[in-house]
Amino acid sequence: MADRLDRAGEYDQVFAVVRDAVWRHLRRERSGLGLGLAQLPPYLGGFWPVTGNLLVLNESLVESVRAHARSPRELNGFLFVLLAHEYIHALGYLDERSTRKLTAEVALAAFGPEHPATKLASGDLWRMLPFLRDAPSDGSGRLRIVSGFDRGATASYIR
Repeated sequence: MADRLDRAGEYDQVFAVVRDAVWRHLRRERSGLGLGLAQLPPYLGGFWPVTGNLLVLNESLVESVRAHARSPRELNGFLFVLLAHEYIHALGYLDERSTRKLTAEVALAAFGPEHPATKLASGDLWRMLPFLRDAPSDGSGRLRIVSGFDRGATASYIR
């Protein structure tokens, strides 16, 4: 599974790994989700509007990690953590502490203890990546929808 994550080049490909990892660990899934990227304050990694079908990631943080990452593994590990966290919320886990714990468990089961995704999921992102606190953001909340997201779950009825 780590090789698939390392090779992922798009949000959809990272999310396919998230789906598989979460399914293997929790035996739960949800189809037909969308992804939005928003200009959010730097202390917020993303969110899932309760009962919604859109996962939203902080575009400023993603771009900041993209600029600082030394490898695709580091960037995709970060994306895995954000997407898995919001996906687990979308599966009905609303408590933040429980969701963080489950995200770390999923990453550990999928990648082992030394993978960047596991380390990030098990710690405090803002302490581990202190440059995130200074990620430039206009805080406008402006939302951009990512097209073609979750194609694996929608390919049979959306073309």
